[in-house]
Amino acid sequence: MNLPADFICSVRAQLGEETEPFLAALAQDAPVSIRLNPFKRQRSPLTFLHPAERVPWSEQGYYLEERPSFTFDPLFHAGYYYVQEASSMFIEHVVRKLVSTPVTCLDLCAAPGGKSVGLLSALPAGSLLVSNEVVRQRANVLSETLIKFGHPNTVVTQNSAKDFAAFPGLFDLILVDAPCSGEGMFRKDEVAVQEWSPQNVKMCAARQKDILGDVWPALRPGGLLVYSTCTYNGEENEENARWTASQLGALFTRVAVDADWNITPSRDGEAGGYHFYPHKVKGEGLFVTVLQKPEAEQSEAYFHPKKNRKQPAVFIKNPADYAALITNPESFYLMESGDHIMALPKVHAETIVALMHHLKCLSAGIDLGEKKGKDFIPAHALAMSINLNREAFRSYEVTYEQAIAYLRKEAITLAGVPRGMVLLTWQKEPLGFVKNIGNRANNLYPNEWRIRSGYLPDKKPEILAPGQPVHPTE
Repeated sequence: MNLPADFICSVRAQLGEETEPFLAALAQDAPVSIRLNPFKRQRSPLTFLHPAERVPWSEQGYYLEERPSFTFDPLFHAGYYYVQEASSMFIEHVVRKLVSTPVTCLDLCAAPGGKSVGLLSALPAGSLLVSNEVVRQRANVLSETLIKFGHPNTVVTQNSAKDFAAFPGLFDLILVDAPCSGEGMFRKDEVAVQEWSPQNVKMCAARQKDILGDVWPALRPGGLLVYSTCTYNGEENEENARWTASQLGALFTRVAVDADWNITPSRDGEAGGYHFYPHKVKGEGLFVTVLQKPEAEQSEAYFHPKKNRKQPAVFIKNPADYAALITNPESFYLMESGDHIMALPKVHAETIVALMHHLKCLSAGIDLGEKKGKDFIPAHALAMSINLNREAFRSYEVTYEQAIAYLRKEAITLAGVPRGMVLLTWQKEPLGFVKNIGNRANNLYPNEWRIRSGYLPDKKPEILAPGQPVHPTE
């Protein structure tokens, strides 16, 4: 790897005699890690086929010995796990240590979604997560990630940071995983190396300040803002943290960290924060610091969903036909949005509707399906939901070859299955819906999510399967 000379000088100023081990680590292959979906594990307790090492700061993170063909594992597409870099799983640890009651949380720069699914794993039950991405294409990927994860207490938006100023004090917790110069991704992304320059670092640092300033009003007094980057330099990390303290009044909050994890505390004692260096941890570069908004000395304007809605929500008065599609239907309001039927968790329905009316929402709650004339076409999001009522549909367990054909959005044939909507499963985990018409089944898998490769591996990826557990190593 041909690293920029200015970058090496910057690292040498930070690490001193540790520079050479750091550079040697960048020349090695990056570790492979995945995050299991705890909610789907409760439903289908699949186990590792081979020993897997735990990511020490994550309850659901595991290292794999090698990188399998995730694309050709149906469980990956079913949202049973997510491929996530291990260092970034530290956000889960931060949340578990600092948040103990249900909150309304914003993941501001959330694509492609790894930290959002980590937040969902760590937030107390009953919390609401709003995951946002300003870039349209990346926002669509984020929405796919959250739909596959299947948790109903989520909203995916495509907005700029300043748009959230319309919700003063709404969020108890905000994660700003800021767009950065990408130094921590150098051994995984050659483009990041090519695009790096001192000028780009300064540009990123300035943009990060803008983002922090724009979203700060949306954080409630006393609330927490977790600021992270995948860089090493002080301009994008400690200097921006100190700027937030001096310009916005933020206070620094510490997090308990096990010394055995080899996470490096910031050398800037004032700014706090934690660095992940690849020669010391089994992961990529990361910086994290936690900021708290001071408690208000006087009353501030807060966002009240009922008072700020532009129009009333259209909730279904007689929801019995659709309520049978989900488990615990008494916990949801059913709502019509155009031809789509949505299930919104009652405890957060007012807030979600307000978000839908003020922001560009790509998904919210559970999309149950679409009315087409006299027919109702169930949404793929319903198949992915942890609240899917399987008893509402006929199920058909597919072979591996059928699963891949389905995920390529090819027509498949189901033997001995009556006509109508059928839920396909792989290893008992839902894959999605087809409409069986007799001689073949119409494939309802989202076209934009399909596997585009015509290649089929000689053997299916061996990561998780039913059977006796192979205990992970600690």
